[in-house]
Amino acid sequence: MRWRRPRLTAELVLRAYAQGLFPMARDRRGPIEWFRPDPRAVFDPHRVHLSRSLRRTVRRGLFDVRINADFAGVVAACADRDEDTWISPEIERVYGELHALGYAHSVEAYRDGALVGGLYGVALGGAFVGESMFHRATDASKVCFAHLVERLCARGFIILDTQFMTAHLASLGAFYVSAAQYEAILAEALRLDCRFA
Repeated sequence: MRWRRPRLTAELVLRAYAQGLFPMARDRRGPIEWFRPDPRAVFDPHRVHLSRSLRRTVRRGLFDVRINADFAGVVAACADRDEDTWISPEIERVYGELHALGYAHSVEAYRDGALVGGLYGVALGGAFVGESMFHRATDASKVCFAHLVERLCARGFIILDTQFMTAHLASLGAFYVSAAQYEAILAEALRLDCRFA
């Protein structure tokens, strides 16, 4: 008898997140694989370093920032960024289910009524796992990130998981933790009752 890969469901993804795992596809048509980076890139939301210029941009109010107004639009825009995206149709479907269940959220930037930037991720207890972001206007995704951090701090979240490190994330204050450290922080976060939206 041939082994069949279990269907990706919201319940399966939530169980995986609670164990430090997350799903990705190698490309739009590829199978889903599970990842647990070691080391793992994270933020302490209270110690994010926003540049002066970004803080000025946020204060100028160049964008209308909204929460969960067009979750599907944000995920689709993130998937459309390039051909090698890990956001397959199956990933889009299951994160749409997570959004409907109240776990997945988006932060969106609008200009003249048009969606020009955004990010999305999953909130579990006091942890927010950032998944992807996009921009069609300069600084739009950065402004969304600033609003995300402000919201996480105001609502008692203790970790912002970015999974993988980039030079840009490091400049904002992201740092590495081992898989064991991550699991300890995640266990603490899962005991918290934080509400993203």
